[in-house]
Amino acid sequence: MTRTRIAAIVLISAIALLAAGLAGAGTSGKASTSSSKVNLAVSGSVTFDGIWTAGEATAFGKVISAFNKVYPKVHINYKPVGNNVPTVLATAIAGGRPPDMADIAQPGYIKQLAQQGHLKPITYARATMAANFAPSWLQLGTFVGKLYALPFKVSNKSLYWYNVPAFKTAGVKPPKTWAQLTAAAKTLKASGTPAYSLCGASGWTLTDMFENIYLRTFGLAKYNQLSAHKIKWTDASVGTALKTMGQVVGDSSNISGGSSGALQTDFPTCVTDAFGTPSKGAIVFEADFVAGAITSATKAKPGTDFNTAPFPAITPGPDASAVEIGGDSLVTFRDTPAIRAFVKFLATAPAAAAWAKVGGFATGNHNLSTAVYPNAIDKANQTLVASAKAVVFDMSDEQPASFGGTTGQGEWGLFQKFIQAPTNVSGIQKQLEAAAVAAYKKGK
Repeated sequence: MTRTRIAAIVLISAIALLAAGLAGAGTSGKASTSSSKVNLAVSGSVTFDGIWTAGEATAFGKVISAFNKVYPKVHINYKPVGNNVPTVLATAIAGGRPPDMADIAQPGYIKQLAQQGHLKPITYARATMAANFAPSWLQLGTFVGKLYALPFKVSNKSLYWYNVPAFKTAGVKPPKTWAQLTAAAKTLKASGTPAYSLCGASGWTLTDMFENIYLRTFGLAKYNQLSAHKIKWTDASVGTALKTMGQVVGDSSNISGGSSGALQTDFPTCVTDAFGTPSKGAIVFEADFVAGAITSATKAKPGTDFNTAPFPAITPGPDASAVEIGGDSLVTFRDTPAIRAFVKFLATAPAAAAWAKVGGFATGNHNLSTAVYPNAIDKANQTLVASAKAVVFDMSDEQPASFGGTTGQGEWGLFQKFIQAPTNVSGIQKQLEAAAVAAYKKGK
């Protein structure tokens, strides 16, 4: 099971426990309204292979029901296949029988399918998407020069979560900048609670931390260049970001369990450590799905026991509040009136609202009203995602899996080595570059 799917399932399972919420969430965007007229002119069926299972599949069923209120003569045949989507699709394509549509969480795989000519462009949905999403979101769906994907559901990875009582005891406020973070970490340690609870045994959490630091230090353009390996991992910018990261992972005495303990602590154990009683660490760096991990495994209450804030800003400028996402993007293998109708509907606020009412859903659709959400955590997170001026995909998800997404090797394994030797910046850079070259050469 991948990190994206673990996260989503944990979040969905915790929705019922989030009746209370974090203070300070407002309502943004236009009210989501139902599409007005029933369309009987479009008919047919659409086969859809998706990553969503269990509660997520049920939530997507509500989206389909909303669509059928407008297009009652179009039948959506949704098949939940979970993490096996790439394998299932590869087999189906090889046999000449791919589904009409699919939900893919790996942008690198979407690019591969587009380059191989297997996908159909969805340029017919551009106007609808442009009316509901900022230009950066359309760019996320653009591969090899054409619009191929709709980023329908996303996870906000540019967050940290903090233990409210620990912060109150230390007398510190949620840091907004990296300088404030390092200062708060020292105060937290002096008050008796280690600042950080790291999930080092789950290598992907370390890549997420590095990616947020790199994005907030060097901005969108350079982040995209490194994602595509257009600049080397031996570049000076990578060294700078690693040194910044070292201020956290290298501060062994201020990490729950120390560096060695962090490497033996997986996700979500690091979350339980931070928000259980007693707390073993005050801060967890990870995505919006941490809320589900907290509420499903501890007695902590939102607002009084835990809260969240945007990943600290590092370099001032337009990309200081950029958001890194893990995304579920919808693609098409055929082009029919029924498919076009469904794709365009999925780009609207009513489609997003159908899932948002259940909870555990974020989207770049700025016309979705946060009033439809069942709790304040989802409302606050949606506001951050929809209002982001710059949005990027998780860097490691864009790279060959052997480098960006495999346990114990590539980035995951090398960032774990970095925890063990945080001063060996140039050495880790060289190892990262060698691993990247080998992975890109293999193309997987």
